[in-house]
Amino acid sequence: MASLFNKVVQFANSPKGKQAIQQATTKAQELAKDPKTRAKIDDVRRRFQGGGRGTGGGTAH
Repeated sequence: MASLFNKVVQFANSPKGKQAIQQATTKAQELAKDPKTRAKIDDVRRRFQGGGRGTGGGTAH
């Protein structure tokens, strides 16, 4: 598995890899600024964080 990781590191350090990372970063920042995307993220976060509460779970002592 280390060889796969080494290949990923080599790609990330290559000019093409750096360009791909920069493009992905730019796209992620644009999506994060979009109000519609932020609303979707907030909705999923609320559902995820609120989903496990009040069910009586946890550890028994």
